Order: sequence, then C-alpha cells, then structure tokens
Amino acid sequence: MIPARSIGSAIILSWGWKRAAIALSAGAASSLAMAPFNAWPILFLTFPVMVWLIDGAGAGRWRGIPAAAMAGWWFGLGYFVPGLYWIGYAFLVDAPTFAWLLPFAVLGLPAYLALFTAFAFALARLIWSSGASRVLALAASLTIGEWLRGQMLSGFPWNAFGYALTEPLALAQTASLIGLWGLTFLAVAIFASPALLLDTDLRGRRPWIAPAMALLLLVIMGIHGMVRLALQPTGHVAGVKLRIMQPNVPQDARFNYAAKAEVMQKYLNLSDRATGPQSTGVRDATVLIWPESAFPFFLTREADAMAQIADLLPKGTVLITGAVRAPDLPPGAKIARAYNSIYVIDHDGSVLSVYDKLHLVPFGEYLPFQDFAEKLGFVQLTKVSGGFIPGLRRKPMEVPGAPRMLPLICYEAVFPRDIASRDDRPGWMINLTNDGWFGISTGPYQHLQQARLRAIEEGLPLVRAANTGVSAVIDPVGRIVARLGLGAEGVLDSGLPTAIKPTIYARTGDIPAAIMVAAALIIAIRRRAAKAV
Repeated sequence: MIPARSIGSAIILSWGWKRAAIALSAGAASSLAMAPFNAWPILFLTFPVMVWLIDGAGAGRWRGIPAAAMAGWWFGLGYFVPGLYWIGYAFLVDAPTFAWLLPFAVLGLPAYLALFTAFAFALARLIWSSGASRVLALAASLTIGEWLRGQMLSGFPWNAFGYALTEPLALAQTASLIGLWGLTFLAVAIFASPALLLDTDLRGRRPWIAPAMALLLLVIMGIHGMVRLALQPTGHVAGVKLRIMQPNVPQDARFNYAAKAEVMQKYLNLSDRATGPQSTGVRDATVLIWPESAFPFFLTREADAMAQIADLLPKGTVLITGAVRAPDLPPGAKIARAYNSIYVIDHDGSVLSVYDKLHLVPFGEYLPFQDFAEKLGFVQLTKVSGGFIPGLRRKPMEVPGAPRMLPLICYEAVFPRDIASRDDRPGWMINLTNDGWFGISTGPYQHLQQARLRAIEEGLPLVRAANTGVSAVIDPVGRIVARLGLGAEGVLDSGLPTAIKPTIYARTGDIPAAIMVAAALIIAIRRRAAKAV
C-alpha cells in the first residue's frame, strides 16, 4: 500500500501532463459529491489534492501563480464536465438544428466555468504560505471564485461546492445561518484540511489539530441541524390544498402548435384525475399548478383554451401555470418576441396576476448580441425570434385563499439572495420549471437540490412543478413532504407547508459569509507577510 505522504509528495512534485491529469481526475471525482450521488466524503480525498497542487506550483515562474491557475483550470474542467454533461441533451431535442453544437456545449461551458476555478487557485497562490493558513487561503479564494461564477455574464452558480454539505438534511440547516456561500467556504476548509496531515515543517505542532477541528465542526453542524429539524415540525396552512400536475410531455410537443389540442386535453384529463376512492379530482384542490411554458401557444390569445380552463376549475380553485406571453401590441401587429411567464387564473378564466421571468437562460432563451447572432444564422434553443423579453421585477403574487407567493421560473431558483426581499416577505415560493430539456439525467436532481436549499435559506416552503419531474412540495427546513419522480406522469396532492420566522440568512444575507471570507484572507495575508519578513 502506498503511504499517503508519498502520494502527497508525488502530487506536489508532478509537472506537465501528469499534473494536469491529476487535477482533472480529482475534479471529476469531486463531482460525485453533487446530487443525485451525494457522495460528499470523497471530497476528503480530492480537496487535499487542490492544496498539494498549489504547493507544487511554487516551483513555477512568477511565484507559481500561472502554474496554480493552470492546475485550477484542469480541476474545474474535470469537475464541470461530468457535473454538467446533461446540458447536451437539450441540443438533441431538435437534433437536425442543434446537434452539431453539442460538443461545444458539453465542453465549452465547463471550459469557461473552469476559468473561475483557475482564478481562485491563482488568488490562493498569491497569498499562499505554510501551515493551516493556506487551507483558509484556498477556502476564501474558492468562495470568491464561486461567487463570481454566480454573478458574471448573467451568472451560473450551478453545483457550487457548498452543495456538498446539503445532504444529509441536518448538515444543510447551516444554510439558514450563512447561506450557500458560507457553506462553500466551510466545505472547502473542512474537506481540504486532511492535506495538513502530510506537513513536516510545523516545528513541533500537531498536524492533526486542524483536521480534527474540521471534523468537530462537521459534527456540530450535524447536531445543530438535527435540533433545528426537531424543533421545526412541518405545519400546513389551513384550507389550502395543492394539486401539482406533472404531464411528462415530450419536449418536441411542447413547442409544436399542431399538438395544441392533444397537449391541452392531456392537461385537463390529468388535472382532474382521481387519485383514490375518496378523490374527486380537481375539486379536491384549492390551487392547481401546471409547469413552466406549459402550452405550444400564447395561452391568453386562445379563447377556447381559456374556456376549457374555466370549465375545469370549480369555484374556489385557481390555476397557477407557466405560459409564453405575448407583449402588449396594437391589434394585428406581428409578435416578434415574448415573455416566459406565470399566470394566476381564477375559476371563471380571468387572469388575476402575471409574472414575467427576470433571469433568462443564455443560449436557451436569448443569445448574447442577439441581433448580430441572428444575422449570422444562429438561434437559441427555444427558437423564439429576437429572444425572450426579461421581466422588470420580481414581487410576491396574490393567490386567492392562500398566502402570497414568490414566483420563480426554471433556474431562477438557483440564485441565492435573488429570491425574497426582506421588506416584502411572501408566505411561500413556487418554482415552475421544464427540465424535460435534460432527459433522464442528473440535471433535474441537481436542480431540485439547489431549489431545496433556497427554502432552507429563507425559511419559506417551496412548491415545485416540473414537466418531467422532479415535482415536489418542500417545507421551510427542506423536508420533501410530497414528490413525483423523474419521468413520471401524474398529479401530486399536498397541503401547503407553513412558513417559519425569517432565518438569520434571510435577515442578514451574505454578510456572515463575507465576514468569514474576509477574516480568512486577513489571516492568510498576515501569515504570508510574516513569512516574507
């Protein structure tokens, strides 16, 4: 058996293609920490590799910063390719048009996202020193890099390292204190700490202290989570009965106007399906929920569809549905662009309120430099000429007979602190999505994992309706109280969980995480400065 010290030394001394292969392999193995595998203990093996790669970068030019950045890029590429491979499925929905772009998506997006990991490694190397402070330098730098990944060029914080600490559910409760970015800092610090066991220049200090403290912190997080879960049983809002319709409609049918009648009839039949001997179908519900972009047509411009909805809904029941919305134009004007929207529709077919999606998906709902790209012959996956129009603002929507809800469409649920305003707190969140683009893959499970963390962060229940799954009702501490699996067709009946008091994170936002990162940077920089004297 090869001693761990020999492995660490070999990684530190590696160079060239061997160094790239080590970083790539460690990154790929790290992706197993994400849903649906949730094999987070593997990070105790792969995150120390990051420390040793940055240790070894010191042999390079310019204080080892370029070598560290290159190692970070390879680690990031290894992490993002297996973690985001499912994006390629979207390019096969209309294969004759988009299949040729699949390699660019499956490799190009990870290559771009890996630049943020490269930046983090370079920043860590800039303030690198010996001892435990270098783990803090890495944790702070990677947290900054991950935060930037969630902000720049519209942002894509998918599979941030902090999600490794969201399963089991008890560990995820720490998000109610420090949010995703605080979890990211802790994840890197905890899982990278075993690298210190190989240190030989601690001048008599015990190298096991930092890893032992990291394990103790993990135990404390678990205990805190178990206590919080025990103190917060799931309650339900009186008089609110949800019915979520998961149609599992093939993706090509959802954008085919010729399938209008077939799609609509399926929705109507499924929504009124009895689920047991005592069930009366949709009459059991006060709120019926359909998923994102449910129709291959502009809903409110199809009088027969609105009439069918009115016929379906009994008095006292409202429909919340996703739909593409045409902008307000003069009669007869050509519709060139549209909104991706959520409607609240009353039992008589009247529209009570509308939300237009704010955070559009690049290349899916719009193209960067849209007009120029279209002149070159490019089109986004949804094939909406001119791209979708972003909404103006997000605010809670009124739902008769239920608390006000905060609307989130598709991946809007993966952006922490973009969710709820502290001054206008809703009673629940709703996430309408269409993960049918990504087939039976790991993507929908990752999406569910990230949406669930928003519920824990905010202390608000989250109701999720997905075309192909996973639809779920999640209470404000992250328990999944009802669920329909991926690839299933059916309806999900559930009560609406009650919200709890605003969490520390809901009140303070990312301030605690920023303090942690700032403190770690100060310690690392002071240690680096002291070493230089």
